[in-house]
Amino acid sequence: MQSNIGMGAQGRDERQRFEYELQRIVKASNSAGVILRVLGSLAFQLHCSHFGYLQEKMGRAYTDIDFAGYRREAEAVRALMTDLGYLEEREVFILTEGYRAIFNRADIDIHVDVFYQRLDFCHVIHWNGRLEVDSPTIPLAEMLLEKMQIVEINEKDVIDTIMLLLEHPLGEIDDETINMKRVSELCAQDWGLWRTVTMNLNKIKQLTQNYDQLSDRHKNHVASNVENALAFIETEPKSLAWRLRARVGDRIKWYKEVDEVK
Repeated sequence: MQSNIGMGAQGRDERQRFEYELQRIVKASNSAGVILRVLGSLAFQLHCSHFGYLQEKMGRAYTDIDFAGYRREAEAVRALMTDLGYLEEREVFILTEGYRAIFNRADIDIHVDVFYQRLDFCHVIHWNGRLEVDSPTIPLAEMLLEKMQIVEINEKDVIDTIMLLLEHPLGEIDDETINMKRVSELCAQDWGLWRTVTMNLNKIKQLTQNYDQLSDRHKNHVASNVENALAFIETEPKSLAWRLRARVGDRIKWYKEVDEVK
């Protein structure tokens, strides 16, 4: 597990600086009719009203603001962010062929990442019409996948996942529930994603035991939800492509290298 990325003491004033700016962008995007959904640390904070305090308690810091969007709305997002005082790093949009945009406001030292159409790190997670399912964040299934698709998982990702598993039940719907049908179906189509997600769920179960900030009841709840999540994934019928790739296993690398997973 990598360390220190997104970790460190962060005072309430500094956290509120990010939270207030996030609300300002969300309000502006809603008013403009532009679909932007929060992901990353702030999404977990927004969606975990009971256990969001664990981020601050465990030293999980905000570093930027992340959004998911649709590529068809890239021009509208650019206009929105410009109106809000941001400058775009235009070369990022060009180099990623329109799949990612970075905006900065130097006066308040805020960095905003927008991932269009998909999250593309160790594995690709497509939005595929999923951004209309929840608001103001991406759906809970995609929040789980956002963290579980990272091969060299960071402590910040462990903390966010613990919060999510403490806060929300597993099921086959999206309404305040981690839609394991969605997660299982994606894993059943892609052996590499299955390999990484199941590996990381087992890591979460193990690493949760190391946190003194959690009660035994909380640790047991996370472990139980991990076991249930793995059971969902295990029972989902696997595609032919999955079964063929499974024969090769770990002999061939099943993921993309990423210099820094935010």
